Amino acid sequence: MSNIFQRVRDITLATLNDHLERSEDPIRVIDSFLLKTRHEIEEAERLYHQYLVHANQMKRQLNQAEELRERREQQALMALKAGEELAAKLALQEKMMHEEKVIHYTELYEKSKQAILELEAQLQALKNEFQSAYDKRQIYIARMQTIHLQQRMNERIGQYGHQQVNGMFRRLEDRVNDMEWETNSIRDVRGTNGGYNGGFERESKLDQELQRLKQKLNTSKE
Repeated sequence: MSNIFQRVRDITLATLNDHLERSEDPIRVIDSFLLKTRHEIEEAERLYHQYLVHANQMKRQLNQAEELRERREQQALMALKAGEELAAKLALQEKMMHEEKVIHYTELYEKSKQAILELEAQLQALKNEFQSAYDKRQIYIARMQTIHLQQRMNERIGQYGHQQVNGMFRRLEDRVNDMEWETNSIRDVRGTNGGYNGGFERESKLDQELQRLKQKLNTSKE
């Protein structure tokens, strides 16, 4: 018996890497593999327990046949000692029948034990495949998380990088310079005009000058 629960899978551990390289969603591929492998493990475990029950039944049948074989052997001896040859023959016939059962159940029991050993090996292989794929899944998740974090960091660097910061400060510097120029210009104009706090005397002189210019203008018109 080369394989007890051979199953045909579209993805095996040997070809999993090829599927991962071609897939845009490696986690989905691994999850599909894990789900199918888990189902196979469950089926194998059920079959394993069935074989254990079957092997125990064969062992009990074998023990019973051996016991009856020995009992009929002793009965035949006792019949011969008593001079009852016919009874001895009948006991020997039953002894031979149980001998055949011993051979039959021994063969079935040995096959069951061999099947159990094979199932144990295949179950372990499936569990190893499952664990290997699960570990690979955790690695892919960690790698994808690292990629996403790196992408977010790159976006933030792109938004607030050195050039952007320098540009922001240059614009701020230009605006402050404009505000300073406007403030200084207003101050210079007010300084040239003597300001608005020259007092009543200064305003009176200004009015006189204004009246003088108006008279001069009127005279030139005449």
